[in-house]
Amino acid sequence: MDISKYTDLAIMYASEYGLKIIVAIAIFFIGKFIVKKIMTIMKNIMTKANVDRTLAEFLANVIYFTLLIVVILASLNTLGINTTSFLAVFGAASLAIGLALKDSLSNIGAAVLIIIFRPFNVGDYIDAAGASGTIEEINLFSTIMVTPDNKTIMIPNASIIGSNIINYSNKPTRRVSLVFGIDYNDDLKLAKETLMQIIKEDKRVLQEPAPFVAVGELADNSVNFVFRVWVKTEEYWDVHFDMLEKVKLAFDDKGISIPFPQMSIHLQEQKTEGQK
Repeated sequence: MDISKYTDLAIMYASEYGLKIIVAIAIFFIGKFIVKKIMTIMKNIMTKANVDRTLAEFLANVIYFTLLIVVILASLNTLGINTTSFLAVFGAASLAIGLALKDSLSNIGAAVLIIIFRPFNVGDYIDAAGASGTIEEINLFSTIMVTPDNKTIMIPNASIIGSNIINYSNKPTRRVSLVFGIDYNDDLKLAKETLMQIIKEDKRVLQEPAPFVAVGELADNSVNFVFRVWVKTEEYWDVHFDMLEKVKLAFDDKGISIPFPQMSIHLQEQKTEGQK
């Protein structure tokens, strides 16, 4: 066995590829180090710019892996490996993965839109995608909300973006709109004065916009008053329920009746044959 032959062959390959391998390894580790430094700088910039944390993490990860792929391709190219075919295979694989995960990717895209355009924030009460609740978390794939009876709902972000969104917490004030009916025989002016007095006595009712009470409809069985007051958003439901109770008690105290649907049944006596 000619050991010198194999030794010469090893020396030849070492002299030919050794330097390339060293350079490729150096490019990979130095490039990875630079990419991490770039990511740290970018995160600091986005933090100072008050970019949402979820969006910042998402953008940082996308940029990190993109730059890391560039570094890997540069290392392979240094070794003399044809990266053109590698890019073709990578592109085909990316296409296949994208088609397989198109729903997940659409949710990620929807999350970015939610974070950028801010139709709602964590803590807001909204209606969206057929569900209602308080927003607890917004992640890359879904939005998590909690219902008033403490149920947790996870909704894909794409479903939320594709639906109408009603945000009840976006504005500092809300209008409480109620309808109260009285009997046609009741004193119309007394009923209106009673409703206005209830409004004046409640300190939670805002004076701007001004409260509004007026006859809104002459219905079949009642005269209906439109009752509208503005309150702070966080006090909306308290005022809503309190007003219902106060109006009922005040109407009872002043003898104002609140009509309710009634049905009259007329019985007709039929005479049997032979009866006069």
